[in-house]
Amino acid sequence: MPEISVIVPVYKVEKYLNRCVDSILSQTFTDFELILVDDGSPDKCGEICEEYAKKDQRVHVIHQENGGLSAARNTGIDWAFANSDSEWITFIDSDDWVHLEYLELLYKTATVLKVKISITGFEVVEAENQMVEGVQVATFQQYKPDAFWLHNRETATIACAKLYFRELLRNIRYPLGKINEDEFTTYKLLFACEEIAFISPKLYFYRQRSDSIMKSEWTIKRLDAIDAFKEQFEYFQARRLPSLSAKAMNTCIDLIYQNLQLTKRVPSQNIDITAQLQRRMRYYLKKYSKIANLSYCNAAVYYKEAYHFLSPVWNLFIFIRIIKTESWNGIAKRIKERLKCLKSL
Repeated sequence: MPEISVIVPVYKVEKYLNRCVDSILSQTFTDFELILVDDGSPDKCGEICEEYAKKDQRVHVIHQENGGLSAARNTGIDWAFANSDSEWITFIDSDDWVHLEYLELLYKTATVLKVKISITGFEVVEAENQMVEGVQVATFQQYKPDAFWLHNRETATIACAKLYFRELLRNIRYPLGKINEDEFTTYKLLFACEEIAFISPKLYFYRQRSDSIMKSEWTIKRLDAIDAFKEQFEYFQARRLPSLSAKAMNTCIDLIYQNLQLTKRVPSQNIDITAQLQRRMRYYLKKYSKIANLSYCNAAVYYKEAYHFLSPVWNLFIFIRIIKTESWNGIAKRIKERLKCLKSL
């Protein structure tokens, strides 16, 4: 049986799918199986998947009703546990592609260093014919999960561009019906490891699409990210990782603010959601502002949004706080910072 299960969720990517699958089947490391999960794609993706299965016995195709990216990944994971004895799993999105040494370098690094997750960087690309340089020298580093998460968060978060020891996924699945599904899941996998490995250069090529979910108009589903970061905060708090819990809560509060700005653009449609977000902002600021370690400038912006009817009072409070907490040498600097911040509001 193969050493690695490669799971590719497939949905409405007819013009990109060949590039993705061809990059996988051309790998220098050949001891793998490719699980293509057709998530009810309405175009010809299902037919394309079946054509690959006819040509290459390593390809397995699963057709299911549309359930979203999380459901498709979960189906691939469940299939691997039920039908394969592979020891490793990697996820590749069907509109992306990978370097021909992607599997070989991830696998070699994980097995030589005896880690349960190896990670590579990703390159954002826009054009189909964008040039991809070959790997001349590959280097790797070992990290504790908290250090990697703190300093390489964007790379750490995404589900793709990683090779996972399969047992890590035995009791972990992606949340159904959520966007930002990586934010709910990847950190649990990383922090189940004592150490992880990171490979350079970048071996994963992420296609930047104008029609992606995250580039579409605002919907209530965008609030999923707030819940994800709240879960991260609670997870890191329980494990006594103050710097990570502070960062998670800081991001959580900032996401509430960002969504407030977006909902206010169409007040007639989102008035109830805006009011809910303002209440949530007040609750989070009251309970978590000290933990989040907010800067004066950010705190002023958030409080102004949450307590818009108390802006003058808040401005006075900030001024008093500066005088009480800063040395006299720092007061002038803080006042200038505050005034600059107020001008930008």
